[in-house]
Amino acid sequence: MTEQEWLNCTDPIRMLEFLRDKASKRKLRLFACAWGYELWSRMTDQRSRNALITAERFADGLCDVEVLRACFKEAWEARTKASTWATQAALTACYDGYDVDRAVSQVNYEMVKVRRGNGLPERLQCLFGNPFCPVTADPTWLTSTVVALARGIYEDRAFERMPILADALQDAGCDNADILDHCRGPGPHVRGCWVVDLLLGKG
Repeated sequence: MTEQEWLNCTDPIRMLEFLRDKASKRKLRLFACAWGYELWSRMTDQRSRNALITAERFADGLCDVEVLRACFKEAWEARTKASTWATQAALTACYDGYDVDRAVSQVNYEMVKVRRGNGLPERLQCLFGNPFCPVTADPTWLTSTVVALARGIYEDRAFERMPILADALQDAGCDNADILDHCRGPGPHVRGCWVVDLLLGKG
């Protein structure tokens, strides 16, 4: 895949195949979680919601694999009672809890086969930016205001604050068009957004 193909790609499977050996498991798991949160309102069983929350916590190293496995088991029980896309999304997000060495990318690959389009390419671009042109953060950008805004966006899913983050970055001297345009763009934005991760030192 070339840079231009990545930027214009509308096929999430091609994008995931390109990322397979390049992306961290954290990022790929957060992509699966983003799908789950899109279906949050349809999760009528709290066990599915708990599994999704736990999968995200696991991605950030905030719980161990045994907790993830327990939530996977409960989400599986919820699925047997209500086999819907919402319950499947929760399972997808924490699927490899039984095999921590399995590439999460394969889980995502299976997921997008049945759900091409529907904003998935945009979510992948939010998570990974332009992998052909990686950006580094200038330490002078990381003012207390910028870092606090980025942390709040990440922790609260407050993506409506992204344009405010762009303003704060610009005030701190950031003139990187890719960063500013992404913050001010229409999204969709998801947890793991490449700009927010960059500012918080996450990978």
